[in-house]
Amino acid sequence: MRVGFMGTPAFAVASLRALVEAGHEVVGVFSQPDKPVGRHQNAFQPTPVKEYALSKNIPVFQPAKLRDGTALALLRDLAPELIIVAAYGRILPDEILALPPMGCVNVHSSLLPKLRGAAPINWAILNGDRETGVTIMHMARDLDAGDIILQEATAIGPEENAAQLYQRLAAMGGELLVRAVAQIEDGTATRTPQDHSLATLAPMLSRDLSPMDWSRSAWELHCQVRGLYPWPAAVTQLDGVRCKVLETALTSETSRRPAGAVVQADKRGLKLVCGDGQVLEIKTLQPDGKKAMAATAFLQGHPIPV
Repeated sequence: MRVGFMGTPAFAVASLRALVEAGHEVVGVFSQPDKPVGRHQNAFQPTPVKEYALSKNIPVFQPAKLRDGTALALLRDLAPELIIVAAYGRILPDEILALPPMGCVNVHSSLLPKLRGAAPINWAILNGDRETGVTIMHMARDLDAGDIILQEATAIGPEENAAQLYQRLAAMGGELLVRAVAQIEDGTATRTPQDHSLATLAPMLSRDLSPMDWSRSAWELHCQVRGLYPWPAAVTQLDGVRCKVLETALTSETSRRPAGAVVQADKRGLKLVCGDGQVLEIKTLQPDGKKAMAATAFLQGHPIPV
């Protein structure tokens, strides 16, 4: 099948690779413009999707806008039968949605209608969900509201962070996409409307989510650390030093001391009391201006009183 592909980050590469390996003709790839990098911002880093597409000699297009007619003209020339979108980062205008004869399909990393939006992987963990998954859906005008073709669920590990879940769901998305495209091609793909009354949102992440409130439960704080890894990361003050908290571990210990109290800070580990009386261990952290390190290594240079 002649396929047009739209995607930008590493998550989308898995879907593009799966299409190529399944033998589909990817006639063109659309990706976000390269971002400037370096101290002087005079070098440009290609997107992961662009890098992979060029390695397979697939034409790459990076329009700054989708609504000025440029992208539409390019797509008309490419004449894809189907357009596939995976974490592209732009909303497609109606004229592009209507262009391919077999429609536009999206790879979304949640069990829709739950977690519509830009950061479903992170919010699944932040919300403390025990399960998430991937949805392949027909695209509609409203955000992530189209009819579902296929869906697959997976359990979220209690220690799994957003970066690890990202990798797993990317691979799942590629496999599920190939199955959905085969069904579209042979005319057996189903359309299951979403129950919009059950929709929840997964907005973009920001540093406003970073500060750790130790009056919250140990599980909530553990989910915050995992859900915000690697960016923007959970943040706390440890004896006056601002640190990103990159890894925590739930313990079976409890304490009647106030929330935020340090109950252990030695070569055995760094542990604090949470609002529910449970004790949470900080395993890996990153003080401002320094590299990530084990909490025990941090304590060697910065002893914290218990």
